[in-house]
Amino acid sequence: QVRLVESGGGSVQSGGSLRLSCAASGDTGSTFCIGWLRQAPGKEREGVAVTVSDGSTSYADSVKGRFAISQDNAKNTHYLQMNSLKPEDTAMYYCAAGLTYWSSGHLSCAYNSWGQGTQVTVSS
Repeated sequence: QVRLVESGGGSVQSGGSLRLSCAASGDTGSTFCIGWLRQAPGKEREGVAVTVSDGSTSYADSVKGRFAISQDNAKNTHYLQMNSLKPEDTAMYYCAAGLTYWSSGHLSCAYNSWGQGTQVTVSS
C-alpha cells in the first residue's frame, strides 16, 4: 500500500482558489492510480478527479474546467488545483491511491489507500 499525506485545505470565498497537495510514499507500481474524492455533510462521497496508470485524467462534470490534477514526480506529490470555487464545493476532500483496472470499456481506479482528509469551505 501507499501512504498518503494531504495538506492545503482551508476557507475561501466564492470564486477563490485553493490547491490541495497529496504526498505519496511507498511502492506505487506500474498500475498506480490516484484520485481525489470529497464528502459533504449528509451526502455520499463522490469522485472529483482521477489519474489512472496510462496518465489519463478524468473529472466529475461538476468540476470540469475549474479543477485540475497535476503532479511533481520528483517530490512524488500530487496536486488538485481548485479555481472558481463555489459554496457547493464545500466538503472534506480525500486523496486516494490504488490500482488501475479495466472495466466497461475504460480504465478505472480501485482505491486501497487513503489520506486523512482536508476540509475545504467555500463561503458565498
